[in-house]
Amino acid sequence: MNRPRWPVWVACLGCAVYAFLYLPLLIVVAYSFNDSRLNAEWDGFTLHWYDVLANDPDMLGAAWNSLMIGAIAAGTSCVLGTLAAIALHRYRPPLLTTLVLAPIAMPEVLMGVSLLLFFVAVNIDLGLTAVALSHITFCVGFVAVVVRARLEGLDESLIDAARDLGASPLQAGWHVMLPLMLPGVLAGALLAFTLSMDDFVVTFFTAGPGQPTLPLQIYSMIRIAVTPEVNAISSILMMLTLAVSLTAYRVSRDVWRAQL
Repeated sequence: MNRPRWPVWVACLGCAVYAFLYLPLLIVVAYSFNDSRLNAEWDGFTLHWYDVLANDPDMLGAAWNSLMIGAIAAGTSCVLGTLAAIALHRYRPPLLTTLVLAPIAMPEVLMGVSLLLFFVAVNIDLGLTAVALSHITFCVGFVAVVVRARLEGLDESLIDAARDLGASPLQAGWHVMLPLMLPGVLAGALLAFTLSMDDFVVTFFTAGPGQPTLPLQIYSMIRIAVTPEVNAISSILMMLTLAVSLTAYRVSRDVWRAQL
């Protein structure tokens, strides 16, 4: 069968939209190799700014903070989000659904201010601990949505068969349910890690002085000037985010099919 051909104006509009979205990203990557301290003009190809980046203790420290917080947020929200997804799938409590999905729908500025006021009220010092708790708060909802989509496509008769064969509820959940929903769990964890690495607004309100994450460090640098070093770290962060996102997509393709 011949595929339907799009009108020329639709193809042109699509190309224009993709160019608007991705051309600035390609420019950032290209100028990270620019042999000039400014982005005003192209002076030649160089890897100097990646060498400068590798020897910048402030940037390396911020990158380590982001990786550590992202790993903690991904691991913790993966466990909590999976448990919440199981509860939502089996019992569908309206209150729990609202509590899990509220951080997803809530504006980031409002969440950042709310968490800031909460940490001040309970005497939790602003810093990496507060940032990690904040990221777990909004990542749980995303993990729950992904895992719940996977659970909707599960064959419940397999769990019933395991129970009929003498398996306890815990054994049926561990040996039957968990392997079946593992792609959704992994996809949710990767998504949580990506969201944590890229978050700026919530982190801005809850991070303490002297312990910046990578987005905050980049923001502090571009307030002076957008140097090729900023382009270099932005390119690395973009590649990392893209790699994690593609991995999450590949391990969860059946999750998206289950929603159809």
